[in-house]
Amino acid sequence: IEIPETLRKGTGQSIVIRGAKGNNLKNVTAEFPLGKFVCVTGVSGSGKSTLVNETLRPILSKELYRSFAQPLEYDSVEGIEHVDKLVVVDQSPIGRTPRSNPATYSNVFSDIRKLFEMTPDAQIRGFKAGRFSTMTVNMAVEFFENIPNIYQKLRAIQEVGLGYLTLGQPCTTLSGGESQRIKLASELSKRDTGRTLYILDEPTTGLHFEDIRLLLEVLNKLVERGNTVIVIEHNLDVIKVADHIIDIGPEGGAAGGAIVAAGTPHEVARCKRSYTGEFLKKLGL
Repeated sequence: IEIPETLRKGTGQSIVIRGAKGNNLKNVTAEFPLGKFVCVTGVSGSGKSTLVNETLRPILSKELYRSFAQPLEYDSVEGIEHVDKLVVVDQSPIGRTPRSNPATYSNVFSDIRKLFEMTPDAQIRGFKAGRFSTMTVNMAVEFFENIPNIYQKLRAIQEVGLGYLTLGQPCTTLSGGESQRIKLASELSKRDTGRTLYILDEPTTGLHFEDIRLLLEVLNKLVERGNTVIVIEHNLDVIKVADHIIDIGPEGGAAGGAIVAAGTPHEVARCKRSYTGEFLKKLGL
């Protein structure tokens, strides 16, 4: 995984949380630049999850969806008007039952059903959408290439490196990494406004090196559209390709909770107090 030569400039707008004091956070002010790939780093227990999952995420959920989630204590927030959608992507299974599969999750089957209901041949022969469940995504992309709404959804699944799955493969058999990418594929196939904020908490846990590369490709596509991706991560392959890093620490628990460094990977690599910076420096940043 190559270190990018140039970093994205972003939209020039930011979400700024001031005076965050939840759990071990020490009255921190955190700036999340929009239109960038942002990594929140730090040792275990440093306060990463408190800042992102327990402060930023509920603030946005309340604002955008009138959710009842209560953020932990903070003084003020600015810039949330620049975001119109929040998507949290995790590795949890995308379907609890064996009847759930990539095609039902991405709504492709209902589109195929509608298409077949309109063809006299299929009606006479009694073909149902399920007839295509033995087909792989790669085969289906070719088969349906002239049907834009179906093609677009299948192409998105193929683009995230899951062309080998069959349309009817039970979701209960997918790995965490595959489930995660199916969710991202359904995001890629939607027309977005370019103002979505994605949150991923340690998305590379348990993933093979090639899976990580594919995941990064998808996340970069989302950012290229103007969206913002915020990832809590300790995997250096991900951290080194970020546009912006917020490093929390220096230690865990009571000895953490401060922002040790913030900026590009090059800037963080120059910070002597940052463990993340030290490791980035060893990579030649």
